[in-house]
Amino acid sequence: MVTEDLVRRRAEHNNCEIFSLEEISLHQQEIEKLEYLDKWCRDLKILYLQNNLIPKIENVGKLKKLEYLNIALNNIERIENLEGCEDLKKLDLTANFIGELSSIEVLKYNIHLKELFLVGNPCTEFEGYRQYVVATLHQLKCLDSKEIERSERIRALQNYPEVKEKIREQEKAYLLKRAREKEDAQRRVQERKDKKEKQMESKLGIDSPDLLHDNENHQTEREKQTWEEAVDEEERRFWEEPTPYTPESRLETHRYIEEKRRTKDNIRESKKKEKPPRTLVTAEGKALNVNEPKLHFSLEDDEGNNQFILDLAVYRHLDTSLLDVDVQPTYIRVLVKGKPFQLVLPEEVKPDSSSAKRSQTTGHLVVSMPKVCKIIWRGIMQRYLKCWEYFGGISELQVASG
Repeated sequence: MVTEDLVRRRAEHNNCEIFSLEEISLHQQEIEKLEYLDKWCRDLKILYLQNNLIPKIENVGKLKKLEYLNIALNNIERIENLEGCEDLKKLDLTANFIGELSSIEVLKYNIHLKELFLVGNPCTEFEGYRQYVVATLHQLKCLDSKEIERSERIRALQNYPEVKEKIREQEKAYLLKRAREKEDAQRRVQERKDKKEKQMESKLGIDSPDLLHDNENHQTEREKQTWEEAVDEEERRFWEEPTPYTPESRLETHRYIEEKRRTKDNIRESKKKEKPPRTLVTAEGKALNVNEPKLHFSLEDDEGNNQFILDLAVYRHLDTSLLDVDVQPTYIRVLVKGKPFQLVLPEEVKPDSSSAKRSQTTGHLVVSMPKVCKIIWRGIMQRYLKCWEYFGGISELQVASG
């Protein structure tokens, strides 16, 4: 479906504003239903919708400023609902499934229409196709990239009644053929659905607890392999089976590809869930160096201030709420969007006195971690000096220390 989010994303050239949008490209978006555009984008002049799965022209009738509509490579079978597009000058319906050629008569109301593209539609195979279109749409200047000469239009008008009758007869034959194609498509879909249900029942039977006893493991593996081979055979048959090129087969192919993609995504997600968590601390309590987010970093030994400074190159636009900093005496751990970065420190630090901040220039995470060792040494020396002072030995100590 056409969603507001999709339209806004495609309106980047207009600062994502859709009300004043004059041109938008929604090609190759797997759109199956055309809606809302006539409410959201009343000022549209150019609309690209090619290579989707749209079966019907609808909800564009209020686009009175629309000048060019490209809806090629879709599943459209008749021309309709364009009377309200008063400024329409160019209409591209290339490679659709239009068999009701008489439906072009609704384009008589689009008096500014100059170019029409129907090449690649079944109706172009009808005898008298071009003559019929040229005689029906007097305002056209170009049909299927070929200019319409005045002499061609005169000849088309002379034989118009006979050509129109031939077109009607060919239309009837085509519509009967389409009715059979639709029935065949429904039958194929139902057969494939039934076969899939049987395969699922078979798989459930294979996975049931009764079949998973130790003495039957080899047999179960063979059955699973047989089931997987059956699935592969079904996929091979799907692609090799000859089917007519119809809106139904095109949609069916799309559905099949989407189903396979979702299955692969589900398998990939399940494998991610099954993946054991990364070991950060060994069973013996030893912390390990880990850089799962794969970030550049540097650890500076600031001797003047008796501290370590970690500069972690987190992404500039990453929200700080997605960072979790944990300083321990022997290591520092930072979770970046849930991924652990852990670094073992060369010396012990004071977690309570440590601080973390984001650099205003680079966005990097900067963590300052005061060392423990010098503070302890200073305390020992103070007690030592007091002891010497008590015994009156300060001068000797001063001499000894130079």
